[in-house]
Amino acid sequence: MNLIRRTLSSLAVAVLVVGTAVAQQTPPKPVPVPRPAMPEAPVPPPPDVDGKSWVLMDYATGQILASKEPDTRVEPASITKVMTDYVVSAEIANGKIHMTDPVTISENAWRSGGAGTDGSTSFLKLNSQVPLKDLLYGMIIQSGNDAAIALAEHTAGSEAAFANLMNAYAKQLGMTNTNFQNASGYPIANHYSTARDIALLSRALIHDFPEDYAISAVKDFEWNGIKQHNRNLLLWRDNTVDGIKTGHTAAAGFCLAASAKQGDSRMIAIVMGASNEKARADAALALMNYGFRFYETHKLYDGNKPLATPKLWKGQANQLPLGVADNVLVTVKRGDYDKLKATMDIPATLIAPFTKGQQVGTLRVTLDGQPVQNVPLIALADAPQGGFFARLWDSIMLWFHSDKKPDEK
Repeated sequence: MNLIRRTLSSLAVAVLVVGTAVAQQTPPKPVPVPRPAMPEAPVPPPPDVDGKSWVLMDYATGQILASKEPDTRVEPASITKVMTDYVVSAEIANGKIHMTDPVTISENAWRSGGAGTDGSTSFLKLNSQVPLKDLLYGMIIQSGNDAAIALAEHTAGSEAAFANLMNAYAKQLGMTNTNFQNASGYPIANHYSTARDIALLSRALIHDFPEDYAISAVKDFEWNGIKQHNRNLLLWRDNTVDGIKTGHTAAAGFCLAASAKQGDSRMIAIVMGASNEKARADAALALMNYGFRFYETHKLYDGNKPLATPKLWKGQANQLPLGVADNVLVTVKRGDYDKLKATMDIPATLIAPFTKGQQVGTLRVTLDGQPVQNVPLIALADAPQGGFFARLWDSIMLWFHSDKKPDEK
């Protein structure tokens, strides 16, 4: 009997030990069920908005993301004042005029752009003196024609001379389909621009003169006891919008240059010839929202860092570091980043000397075989000629690397 009890007790202990051991084991991890591959998210075409012509531009790169008739010449109406603003800002930056200058309101400014006209006005008094800063606010916020004319006369001596200055700056900015005849945008023969050119101008204003650009976000301005509101309806509808300028005449229709910033991205929308005030605002906002939703910006390369170090002949150094002057940014449809391809066009034979900043080749970025960015490849350092014997030795060696004698430098 005792033997049986001891045997049963031993079995119980064994069962307990086994049970404990089993309880302490880690169960195998479940094998996850493979998920089906997700289809690539499509990017829809841009919205069909009201306007004879329009452009959606990415500010960071200057790329045109979507457009309709971008190079068709149109009357710019008061969008003209964006260029007047740019020229005045540039002349201030160059020290030729100053924000504190007192500006006399001439009879021409008073009669052609004042309260007696059917255009927008700042209600400036004849022969009064107004600080330049107040004229700038009046022109940008109230779209005052009298303020624009007074600024032009003060800056260049006459409105005609100022128009020549406007066209000189336009050429400098690459506005190839633009010609200005006055500072206000009042209808006149041979005064025209395009949606693309106005986008170029808008981007330049934001980049070159951010403090002056900020005036276009001010919602109202009071002068001579009269308070007027900014005509850009988007300033009240969307707090990411901070500019730029409205325009309207019977011939031009309703026009709007608008810009908005979300995070690190900024979009510029130019709408020309919309049917009414609300339609131009709706169109510009729809375009910018489309850009923010379906496009993204990537930095591909850092500025002033070597991308290539090709062989340099007849120089003090044996290699020439090449790179780009500024960061290379591209804006593409969401999901297209991995499709980008970059190549460098560099001459097969590089012979010293080269100077720092000199273009040597071209960096080309493409998407599905279509060009996205062409950026100059520059020398990142001076590369002077080597000594006599170094040049002689390289001349001999070049005979073995070429079927014909290379050009001397």
